[in-house]
Amino acid sequence: MLQSTKHSLTRRLHRTPFTRTLHSASPLSQAQEEEIDDAPAAQTTRMNLFTAINDAMRVAMDTDPSAVLFGEDVAFGGVFRCSVDLREQFGSDRVFNSPLCEQGIAGFAIGYASTGRTAIAEIQFADYIFPAFDQIVNEAAKFRYRSGSEFDCGKLTFRAPYGAVGHGGHYHSQSPEAYFAHTPGLKVVMPRNPAAAKGLLLASIRDPNPVVFLEPKALYRASVGEVPVGDYVRNLGEAEIVRSGTDVTVVGWGAQMRVLEEACSYAEEVGISCELIDLQTISPWDADTIEHSVRKTGRLIVSHEAPKSGGFAAEISSSIQERCFLSLEAPIQRVCGYDTPFPLAFESHYVPDSLKNFEAIKHVVDY
Repeated sequence: MLQSTKHSLTRRLHRTPFTRTLHSASPLSQAQEEEIDDAPAAQTTRMNLFTAINDAMRVAMDTDPSAVLFGEDVAFGGVFRCSVDLREQFGSDRVFNSPLCEQGIAGFAIGYASTGRTAIAEIQFADYIFPAFDQIVNEAAKFRYRSGSEFDCGKLTFRAPYGAVGHGGHYHSQSPEAYFAHTPGLKVVMPRNPAAAKGLLLASIRDPNPVVFLEPKALYRASVGEVPVGDYVRNLGEAEIVRSGTDVTVVGWGAQMRVLEEACSYAEEVGISCELIDLQTISPWDADTIEHSVRKTGRLIVSHEAPKSGGFAAEISSSIQERCFLSLEAPIQRVCGYDTPFPLAFESHYVPDSLKNFEAIKHVVDY
C-alpha cells in the first residue's frame, strides 16, 4: 500500500510545490497556512510572526525599564519590520541603531548586560553573526564561569533571522544553530509560529543566561496564528508534541516544522501514525520528551535545513541511540541539507522538503 501511494503523492506535490516565500503569502491552503496552537485559554489576537516578535519586545521593554534594543537599522523598524514603532514608544535612548559591525554589536551588548541591565541585540542576518562569534562564544558564554559567578551578562539576547527564504543565496540562508549549541553557557532557541515566537522570546529576554534566538525569516509574514495578549512566556528547554502518533517520531524546529507537518499528513493518508515534536529550544534540548516518544514508536527521524554533517540532528541521533538502543525498530534517519554551501539556483533541491521527509518516514516503517 505504501509503494502504490507514492506516485499519486509525487504527482500532487509537483502540481502544488511547497515554496518558501518572504514577501508574499504561502502557496499552502488556508487550513495549512493557519497555525494550530496549544496556547492557554486566554485572550488572544491574530498576528503574523514578525508582529508577535515585535509584541514580545514591546512587553519586555514596558515591564523592564533597563531593557534596550539595538542593531543595524532597528530604529527604523528593521529590515524585516520586527522593531517597527518601538523607538517612537520607548525613545531613541532605548531603541537605537548601531554601526555595521557585528562584533561591535555583540561587545556592546555584553558590556551593557554585565551591569545587570537587559540587552536585546539584533544581528540583521544570522549569516553575519560569525564576525561576532568570538564575542559570543568566548566572552558572553564564559563570563559567569570564569568569574566564579561573581559577574555575569545573563540578561542578554541575540536575535537573528535565519534559514532559507527562496532567494537568499550563500549569505542570507544559513542555519547556524549547531555552532552555538556546541557552546556551554549559551541557550539556543528557534520558534515555529507566532505564539511560540512571542512566548519563547519573552522567556529568552528574561532568562539569566545569554540566549541566541534564531527567527525563521521565511515565516515572518507567512505564518499567522492566534497569540496570547499581554505578558506570555513559554518555558525554555521544553519540546512541544505538535501531533501525537504511534509508528514513528519526527523531530524538527523552526521553519522546518511546516515541512514536517505536511510530510506527516501524507504519511497519515497511507496509514502511518507520526508523532511530531517541535524541539523549540536547541540548547538545552528536551531529550526526555524525545526519548519517551521513541520508546513508544521505536523509530526516529530528525530534520533540519542545515548541512547533515555536524548538524544538531547528529547530537539528537547519538543521544537517543544511547538511551533507546533496545527500543529502536529501525536506524535513526537524518533528513537535512547537503554538505555544500547554501545554493541560490538549486535552493529547492537543497532544502529537505515534505516529499523527502515522507520518503524517510516510509523507509523507517518498512525497514
